Amino acid sequence: MKRPIILCGLGRMGSRVLDYLRAADLPVVVVDITCRADDPRLQGARLVSGDCRRRDVLETAGVADCGGVLVLTGDDLLNISTALMVRAIHPDVRVVVRMYNQNLLSRLGKAVHNVYALSTSLLTAPILALTALTGQALGAFRLEGHELDRRQVAELTVHAGSELRGRSLAGTIAYRDALVLAHLPAKGAPRFLLEVDPETSLEAGDRLVVCGEPRTVAALMIAAGEDEAPHLRWAGWLRRSGRIAWRTVAGIDRPVLICTLVLIAVVAGSTALLTFGGTRFSAAQALLRTVGVMATGGDLHNEDLESDWMRVYVSFLRIVGAALWAAFTAIVTNYLLRARLGGALEVRRIPDGGHIVVCGLSPVGFRVVEELVQVGQRPVVIELNAANRFVTTARRLGAAVIIGDMTVMEVLRQAHAGTARAIVAATGHDLLNLETALLVRELNAAQRVVLLLSDPQLAQMLREAANVRLAVSLPGLAAPAFVAALYGDRVQSVFLVRERLFAVIDLVVQEADALLTGESVRAVAVDYRLLPVAVLPATGPPPNPLLATRLSPGDRLAAIIALPDLDNLLRRQPPPRDCAVDVSEFPLPTRAWLAGLVRTMRGVGQAEVETMLDQLPLRLGNGLTRGQAEDLLAQLVRERVTGRLVRESDVSGTLPKR
Repeated sequence: MKRPIILCGLGRMGSRVLDYLRAADLPVVVVDITCRADDPRLQGARLVSGDCRRRDVLETAGVADCGGVLVLTGDDLLNISTALMVRAIHPDVRVVVRMYNQNLLSRLGKAVHNVYALSTSLLTAPILALTALTGQALGAFRLEGHELDRRQVAELTVHAGSELRGRSLAGTIAYRDALVLAHLPAKGAPRFLLEVDPETSLEAGDRLVVCGEPRTVAALMIAAGEDEAPHLRWAGWLRRSGRIAWRTVAGIDRPVLICTLVLIAVVAGSTALLTFGGTRFSAAQALLRTVGVMATGGDLHNEDLESDWMRVYVSFLRIVGAALWAAFTAIVTNYLLRARLGGALEVRRIPDGGHIVVCGLSPVGFRVVEELVQVGQRPVVIELNAANRFVTTARRLGAAVIIGDMTVMEVLRQAHAGTARAIVAATGHDLLNLETALLVRELNAAQRVVLLLSDPQLAQMLREAANVRLAVSLPGLAAPAFVAALYGDRVQSVFLVRERLFAVIDLVVQEADALLTGESVRAVAVDYRLLPVAVLPATGPPPNPLLATRLSPGDRLAAIIALPDLDNLLRRQPPPRDCAVDVSEFPLPTRAWLAGLVRTMRGVGQAEVETMLDQLPLRLGNGLTRGQAEDLLAQLVRERVTGRLVRESDVSGTLPKR
């Protein structure tokens, strides 16, 4: 019987995690202070009412004999207190803690044994960034140590006019370095992982769940009939400089404009008077004389003034100029202290189109900006609060930051939201995000809008009823990672396809691991029902072809497996050895190769091998696992040897076991 999982906190995040645990067929005990026994979210889960920080409550929930503890309340201090109490009751159980404080994330796991702290912003940002780039993402993970370390899991639909229609699955992905995780035909039963038939032809309405590098996934989606993402477009230098000048002038306060115009009028009038008023000053001398009288306290040069009216005028100009200059200096200084001239300079860094606009520098929004910068994008950020702690850092990363209200249409136009590649509404307020998404729809009805919400039900209703296709919920994106953390660092991510839960695993082959060491990737994949993604050897580049690779100690195997099958792999349950391979025909040039294979596998001499080869059919292998048998068959096919896989129980007494 499986040991139960203790879930502390049944809020929005806890409810979503409970759905995933139920999909994985794991028994769950919920600890919550407000939940009632008749709460429909429980659906059979056992409820323990009380404060999860109390020892007696945790002991009643069965922490002493549980399979793991998830602490998912919205209070960091409460979560830490609960984790420490769990550790006091059960020194070895794995504890997964939800944390908001970024400084505590990595340090908590180091300070307390077997405690794994996760941040929702760090978990959701990669998926949001990939969704903005490609328009679809079920999950995302990284292959540490691989040149192309980012991998995306996405679902695509084959449209009627798609170039993929009529092609086989093998032909579709042969040149794109992608994996098909699931084939969901418009007519027929869905197929997952190894059940997928590569020779199946695609028809309109078929859906594929694929895994690959983001650029590969984007190319597949375009081939399936999705619209191609617009390329980054920049205006010319003159146009961008004009925008800066216009933005600077438009942002000047009215008192500054009035005072500046008055000062210019006085200087111009005085220059004209001194030039054309019967004096011997040229225009340049008159301008210099006017500025000298108004702006400096130097000598008035009375000897240059030929009449009394000129002396009176210069005296008046000195008084008015001093007052006017002082007023101008005060008003302009006050404006410069209050003005945000950096905003005017940001205009030159905003592309004309093809960029991604991130609305809101919440913790999630900032992490999305980081992810986009890492993949070479130039995001534009709209943030309402100028004092936001992430504004300066976002600008240092290279993002253009506009300080303004994203629910104002003019601010969205300034960010060129209508011609952008995608909009990510990631503020901390659902209503603000929804309003932003609807305003962007007015600018461009076909615009890709990634709408982040905290309510999973609202996100689902917007997808189904309002055609907001990329409305996603924070709990829905982060919940799989909390479930994955229960299995340790070996599980990188979890995603859901047609109510089936799949895990991305990263296994290190140990020296004493007899079930993996020396086996081919194909044999391991068949025996444990997993889809290999990559092998990262201890030394050297990744091998090719992947399926024929033999695993050695220190190698890392990245693969995707159904969550119900994961337990057998982690526990290294031996697969049944009830398969054999019979050889019925082989070409003459292959006889020497086949003789060497028989001699190695059967441990017999050359004379006996020759006798066996003359008396077909030949039982080549006995007591093989299904994976070993299929790997052996693949070797035979490569050498054009005809063979077949048989169950030993089905053929016992029928064929001679030579």
